[in-house]
Amino acid sequence: DVAGPLAADTLFNRERLARCDCVLAMYHDQGLPVLKYASFGSSVNVTLGVPIIRTSVDHGTALELAGTGEAEVGSLLAAVRLAIELGANEKRRRGAQRPRRGSAAGPAR
Repeated sequence: DVAGPLAADTLFNRERLARCDCVLAMYHDQGLPVLKYASFGSSVNVTLGVPIIRTSVDHGTALELAGTGEAEVGSLLAAVRLAIELGANEKRRRGAQRPRRGSAAGPAR
């Protein structure tokens, strides 16, 4: 089921979010501030509509933390894990669409 469009100022409440698996925000400023507030350091940004799998951390570069050992890695690990999961799903999807070599569904290659 899909619902919407919904106004960003009323979408992000516990009751409504308890009924959904994800939120698709059409604009950066609609969804990201709330996402950062609710789960900073463990959430993942996913870019849709591009021909590659693109996930990214939920924060900026924080170059001032580079090399200090102080940077949190939660969002990076979550982004990498999600990219791997999405890649595996895509591989399974593509494999399910291709006829097997030498099968009745298609010629041997």
